[in-house]
Amino acid sequence: MYSSELFIDVKYQQVCKHKKVVCGDVFLSRRLKEENRTLVVLADGLGSGIKANMLASLTAGMIVNFMSLNEPLERFTETIMKTLPVDPFRKIGYSTFTIIDIDSDGETRIIEYGNPPVLLIRNGELIKPNRQLLALSSEIEHPQNLFNWNFQAQKDDRIIYMTDGISQSGIGRKDMPFGWEMNSVQSFLKINTQKNPKISAHHLSKKLHAQALNNDIQKAKDDMTCGVIHFTKPRQLLLCTGPPYSRKNDKLLAEKVEKFEGNKILCGGTTSEIISRELDREIEVDMESATPTLPPLSKIEGIDLVTEGILTLGRISTLLESNSILEEPENTPAGKIIQQFIDNDEIYIIIGTKVNNAHQDPTLPVELEIRRNVMKRIAHLLESKFLKRVIVEYL
Repeated sequence: MYSSELFIDVKYQQVCKHKKVVCGDVFLSRRLKEENRTLVVLADGLGSGIKANMLASLTAGMIVNFMSLNEPLERFTETIMKTLPVDPFRKIGYSTFTIIDIDSDGETRIIEYGNPPVLLIRNGELIKPNRQLLALSSEIEHPQNLFNWNFQAQKDDRIIYMTDGISQSGIGRKDMPFGWEMNSVQSFLKINTQKNPKISAHHLSKKLHAQALNNDIQKAKDDMTCGVIHFTKPRQLLLCTGPPYSRKNDKLLAEKVEKFEGNKILCGGTTSEIISRELDREIEVDMESATPTLPPLSKIEGIDLVTEGILTLGRISTLLESNSILEEPENTPAGKIIQQFIDNDEIYIIIGTKVNNAHQDPTLPVELEIRRNVMKRIAHLLESKFLKRVIVEYL
């Protein structure tokens, strides 16, 4: 199975200011497959609510587009600084931002403007970066400090980025009159990475976000966004769905499943029957896992998850596309597969190409598209929205 030495796992957590329905922080990420680059941008609009969101969205969108076109750093930063309106009282731009640009080999460039400093943790210790102040054009009316730093990432390095809603959480409390502050944030991160050296980007960002929200007694005083980038050995997942086009490839499918070293999921009754027959293992149906909309899970020795096929996959596609994966209970078939997607980095998909005539019946619901189209959409969403590395094979 294909695997690279480093996988760049990008995760973030976000919550709006209390009683606001729109977040003034905007997070954007993009994986440029052709260039083997990962772009991460976090913009914080001045204030909160719709106006802040519009300014942060403008900033983040401009940055991602400029960087995707490989525009020189000095040119596009000055363009952005000239474009952003300036607060007439505080003489600062209406949006701060953090830019992280990573090559596939781990070479990383970070640009900071106004947000709390980006942190680098290696082996449980904070690494002090060699930040450089970038000189901006004298044409900019109110120039602000823009910092740039580079480093070569190593396995298990973690980059932590955030808006000031995190670092200033708890402000005004007797025990933290100036907020949580960066020294305390750094200590928190060091303790958690030393305590659990294998902690994932998802769980570390979740812990940081939960502590900041707890500082504000569960009522965020500002928009809060934080995230973690973890340079890690890719965790692998194999998902098989559909019977091979030719029956003579059933044995080949079973061999691929048996030899795969990561987590394994089978989607579809026929797929499960093939693996059961070829590997001589029984299928046990777990009736307690049935839901009103999806059939129950099954069990096969050596397989992590066995589910129904097209209905479950269609549900997963809908959840991924609508950004509503948190609405699906984790104990349902679709919820369990989504959790596997979140917990793994490299997702290897084998799609059987034998047509199931039942799914071609025009009297059936529109959602029952043929399997390969549903899987193409899922693969695209995993790559574009969740920055997973997806490898698809047709059999």
